[in-house]
Amino acid sequence: MDISLQKTVVFLFFIFIGVLLKVKFKSKEEISGIKKIILNLALPATIFIALLGIKVELHLLILPLLALGLNLLLFLAMPLVLPLMGIGKSTPEYRTAKLLIPSLAPGLSCFPFVLEFLGEDYLAKAAMADLGNKIFVLFFLYLVAMNWHYALQSNQRKKGRAQLGPMLKAMISEPVNIFIGVALLMLVFGFTMDSLPFFLNETLEKLSLIMTPLVLLFIGLAVKIKRKQFFQIFSLLCARAGLVLLVSGLFVIMGDIQVQNEILLTLAFGLSACSFWPYAHIAAVDGLELENKPKKKTFNNDFGIAILALSFPFSTVLILGVLNSGTFFSSSYTIFLIAGLFLAVGLLLSLCNGLSAIWAYLKFVDRKLDRPATENV
Repeated sequence: MDISLQKTVVFLFFIFIGVLLKVKFKSKEEISGIKKIILNLALPATIFIALLGIKVELHLLILPLLALGLNLLLFLAMPLVLPLMGIGKSTPEYRTAKLLIPSLAPGLSCFPFVLEFLGEDYLAKAAMADLGNKIFVLFFLYLVAMNWHYALQSNQRKKGRAQLGPMLKAMISEPVNIFIGVALLMLVFGFTMDSLPFFLNETLEKLSLIMTPLVLLFIGLAVKIKRKQFFQIFSLLCARAGLVLLVSGLFVIMGDIQVQNEILLTLAFGLSACSFWPYAHIAAVDGLELENKPKKKTFNNDFGIAILALSFPFSTVLILGVLNSGTFFSSSYTIFLIAGLFLAVGLLLSLCNGLSAIWAYLKFVDRKLDRPATENV
C-alpha cells in the first residue's frame, strides 16, 4: 500500500479509536477535558513551532496571497450556498458552517500526498501557500467568531469602541493568541526554535507531537451525526469542492498555468479538509457562553465536530483522485466541468434531503389528524 495512503489510514484509525472509546467517557466534562488540553497546550505549541519555522521566499509570496484569496472567496460565497443546503441564516448551524467551510487543513489532508506524488519542491510551495490560510484561520476567523458572539449576546448592539473592549480582553487571555504574539515578536528579531533553551524547545516539541492524535481522538469521541445531518453535511462538502474547483480553474486561467504538476498542486491544496483551528474559536466562544448561559448560542458545537469528521475522509478521497488523475485536469474546461458536477450533486442531495424532510413532516401531521377519529371509534 502507498505510504501516503497508509498515513491516511492511521489518521482515520485514530478517529475510529475515539468512537470506540465513547463507552469509557461517560460525561461531557471528560471529553471537555481533552478539548482543553488541545486548546490550551497542544494547539498553542504547534502554532508557535509553525510560526518560528516560517521561511519566507520572496519569489513565492504570491502563493499565500492566492490561498488567502481562496479562503475569502469561499467565506463570501457562504451566504449564497448555505441557505441552498437547508441551513437557515441567523442560526448557530449557519454561523458554524460559515466559519469552518472556508478554512483549510493542508497539513493533515494534503501535504503527505503532495510529498509522495509531486515531491519536496511542491511540498515547499504548498507550505508557503499555507501561510495565507494560517492568517485567515488564526486571525480573521477569530475576529469574526468573537464579533458574532458579542453582537448576539449583547441586549443592544454595541457600537465599535464598546464592543472592542471585551473582544480585546478575550484575545489577550487566550493561550493560542499569547503564543502567536510571542512567536511573531521573536520572528521580528530573527529568533528561531534553535534560539530557545533546550528544555523549552523539547517541551514545545513534545506538546506539539500530541496535537494530531488528540484532535483525531477528540473528533471520534465527540462526533454525533444523525442521518439527516450526514446528508446535509455531505451535500455541503460537495458544494464546497465544486466552489474550490471553480475558483482553482479561474486561478489556472488567470495565471496561465501550463505545468501539469502546478495545476494538480492548486487543486489538491484547495480541496484540503476543513481546519480544526476555526473549531478552536468555536470552542473558545462556547467556553465564554458556558459561564453566562445565554438564551441563544452563537455556534453549534456538535455540528462543527460533524463537519470536521466528514471533511477529512471526503477531502482525502478527492485529493487522491486528483493526484492520480494524470493529465485529466490539464484543461481548465475539464476543471470547470467537474466543478459544475460537484455543485449539481450538492444541490441535488440537498433538494432530496429537503423533500424527504417535508414528506416526513406531512406524514406526521397526517397521523396527528387521523388519531382523534381512530380514538373515537
